[in-house]
Amino acid sequence: MVRKIVTIFILSPLAIVIVTFAVANRQTVTVSFDPFSSTQPALSVSVPLFLLIFALTILGVMVGGFAAWLRQAKWRRAARRREADNRALRREIELLNARLDAAPLSPAPLDAARIPYRSEAL
Repeated sequence: MVRKIVTIFILSPLAIVIVTFAVANRQTVTVSFDPFSSTQPALSVSVPLFLLIFALTILGVMVGGFAAWLRQAKWRRAARRREADNRALRREIELLNARLDAAPLSPAPLDAARIPYRSEAL
């Protein structure tokens, strides 16, 4: 239901704006990659203006996403470390519980000494 609402109220008008922009900016522009000669560039490309703008926008989003991904590396590393610590602690709890189960009977009930943990946690 939410997806339909998003499509109708956000994506449909956005698509209309993009198509209108593309139709209004069909003229061809020459993009030169030669900084030394503007009259006879060694490397140039002629593309419609809207394609150039869309390509540069997509490139900007990708570069920004990559920069954000690099900035978040320390958080991903910390999360991996915490997950490894959690796995090690779960194994240790299971080992201690197994030792308690294998211990000889004592006057105190063994269930009271067991260490509970949630296996589905994290």
